[in-house]
Amino acid sequence: MAAAARVFAEGGLVAFPTETVYGLGADATNPAAIARLYQAKGRPAFNPLIAHVGDLKAARRIARFDAPAEALAEAFWPGPLTLVLPKAPGCAVADLATAGLDTVAIRIPAHPVAREILRAFGGPVVAPSANLSGHVSPTTAAHVQSDLAGRIDLIVDGGAVEVGVESTIVGCFDEPMLLRPGGLARAEIERVLGRALKQPPADATGDSGQPLAPGMLASHYAPRARVRLNATSLKAGEALLAFGLGAISGIDGASTVMNLSERGDVDEAAANLFGYLRALDAKGAHTIAVMPIPQHGLGEAINDRLRRAAVGRE
Repeated sequence: MAAAARVFAEGGLVAFPTETVYGLGADATNPAAIARLYQAKGRPAFNPLIAHVGDLKAARRIARFDAPAEALAEAFWPGPLTLVLPKAPGCAVADLATAGLDTVAIRIPAHPVAREILRAFGGPVVAPSANLSGHVSPTTAAHVQSDLAGRIDLIVDGGAVEVGVESTIVGCFDEPMLLRPGGLARAEIERVLGRALKQPPADATGDSGQPLAPGMLASHYAPRARVRLNATSLKAGEALLAFGLGAISGIDGASTVMNLSERGDVDEAAANLFGYLRALDAKGAHTIAVMPIPQHGLGEAINDRLRRAAVGRE
């Protein structure tokens, strides 16, 4: 962890675990380090990054909190919630990390390794998922190694992550808006707010055509294989990403089968999602047929990631 802090201070890149997925970190105040991060991931520079901080005091140094934001931070930080907030005066996060927007995406991760690294470094760290841009997000250090070996300076192995999908992102605008479903269910957020979250614009971008938050590009989180959603039957040679124990015709012709959760638990499915997509890719699947996933709880986040994985591949 001390080594990770030193790498950040020297402008380097460190992959480390959070409770959601592994992040690829860089000093959020160092434009050169952030440029190197974009290059390592092959990430479009107009896609903003999330700044990770160690505590609420640090968050207030870079962002302005209104009452709903304060309530959400109090209820869910540290944890899998990102808030998009107006920049504070003198916000130190580099413009390159915010893609030139007047807002900054920020969260306090719950993973003890991530928190210790942030404490050791003492500043904000931008940390998108530690994978090549558009690929399936990493939930183990081995996934990071597979995508980024030779591109980054250090991988901190904290074992498999707990949540398995990225953080939920809420924009704290005039009305709180769900910008990306994720590891914290919508219902929990709405319970604290006492009202429904507003839906984002259909094109998920602001006036400039930039995404309003990380992870909002139409095609994202994609395996190499073609992805076919809501499959109720299987074509010969397809790989099956199953859910629950429901029957599906043609399963005898599957090239391989992996079940996100035999007991039909969406939390278990979320934790397994990216790892299983990577495993099916590694087996050489040409098409991954995905059984229907319910929309409740973390099912909303799972379906969001699957839709993005399928763009241009269905």
